[in-house]
Amino acid sequence: MTSMRHVLLLVVALAAIPAFAQSPVAAAKPADNMQILREKLQADKKLVVAANMDLTEAEAKKFWPLYEEYQKELYKINDRMATMISAYAKDFNANSLTDATAIKLTEQSIAIEEAETKLKRAFIPKLGTALPGRKVARYVQIENKIRALVKYEIAGEVPLAP
Repeated sequence: MTSMRHVLLLVVALAAIPAFAQSPVAAAKPADNMQILREKLQADKKLVVAANMDLTEAEAKKFWPLYEEYQKELYKINDRMATMISAYAKDFNANSLTDATAIKLTEQSIAIEEAETKLKRAFIPKLGTALPGRKVARYVQIENKIRALVKYEIAGEVPLAP
């Protein structure tokens, strides 16, 4: 699982981009660099999934379009998370986090978690039409492992509310 570890570290690097320690120079870098990194991570993640799924040709034909659809929806959730973290970082760095904003961001965080759970629930039956149950479980496990590491790294980077 060395390739899984490599991708997880790359995913973590993207997810834990230190919004709390951005210098003006780093903040001014073009968004193109972020897009290139995201595309690289997506490609690496797909390689890890492919290496660990042991799909037959028939399964692969059905699975990969579902994978792409799932990733597209997960991307939207990731963007919500990044927006929320950026909002928190802005207030944290300016020492202007209010109680009301803290509650609002906490509610957004929970809504993001709920959206991720809802997405998984929606895709399990779809995956079940393409794969046997054990491979559905394996794919969900791969996604969960990646998400857990990303969330762990984010938790380590995001300071506690003052």
